[in-house]
Amino acid sequence: MRKAIVLLAGLGLGLAAAAAEAKSYTLTLCGASPGGLWSLLGAGIDSAMKDAFPGSTVTYQTSGGGFANVALLGQKKCELAIIHDAELQVAKEGGAPFTAPVEGLRTVAVLYNWAPMQFIVTKSFAEEHGISSLDDIAKNKAPIRIMLNRRGNIASQLGQAFLDATGASLEDIESWGGQVIFAASKEQGTLIKDRRADAIFNSLFVGHRSVRQVAAAVDMVILPISDPVIATVAEAWSIAPYTIKGGSYAFQPADVATVTLSAQLVADAGLDDATAYDVTKAIVEKIDKLQGVHKAMRPLTDKLLADGKVVPYHSGAAKYYKEVGLQ
Repeated sequence: MRKAIVLLAGLGLGLAAAAAEAKSYTLTLCGASPGGLWSLLGAGIDSAMKDAFPGSTVTYQTSGGGFANVALLGQKKCELAIIHDAELQVAKEGGAPFTAPVEGLRTVAVLYNWAPMQFIVTKSFAEEHGISSLDDIAKNKAPIRIMLNRRGNIASQLGQAFLDATGASLEDIESWGGQVIFAASKEQGTLIKDRRADAIFNSLFVGHRSVRQVAAAVDMVILPISDPVIATVAEAWSIAPYTIKGGSYAFQPADVATVTLSAQLVADAGLDDATAYDVTKAIVEKIDKLQGVHKAMRPLTDKLLADGKVVPYHSGAAKYYKEVGLQ
């Protein structure tokens, strides 16, 4: 009888272990447009989950981007979403496009923090108008035709915030004979090459192909933002200062001070702890799946995954990070 009980107990433990190993998930991740880096990150997270929990599927859902994803999480249209740090800050405070503070957003992982705002100006315009930093637009009342990302994009909102902080509002620029042009990243290079714009101010990965293509056609310079302006806007938007190292571009010999956007994997606080824990575990232990989706993701580390600061970490994610000593 005792042998039978021991055998049954052992069988029970074995079945429990097998069940744990056989655990799988079907999740939806809200990203942005198809074909961009976020869709590649979605594929990387799907691959990590499949590897860690065979049979799992993470479906990438296209959307309007981070602001839209805040709403989609709240509507339970997806369990996971990619959202910029600045967008999380706006949601937390209830700023436009939100009508009230959004509660319940929880970080699962930081995916990258190296998409700096880059102020890139044609060399001829910079020399003619004495522009050596973003601040000089207001100082010299330059009639600059400056391009920001399309309206509603967080990089566009940040661009406006920086211009305002330097004393060069959209209205001011127009009064000086300039123009603020709202255009998607793909359009900006064409406008510069056609001499219909003088500057780009956008969030881009360092060494981005679009910048190199523009610089191959038109002499360009990349210019800094002053430390006081960086400090003011970075604090207001919960973004971090960033230095574009000298030599990152052939036309940029010196370091350039700016700020960077960070993208984070976010869940609703209502997501069960076991799911959040296992997603985090898969991403950390299979981090190579994310690092391999694009050369821009090679710098990702497990330490960065656990370094989000705008909204609290999901309790399930925090449990895993603490167990492995990352938090």
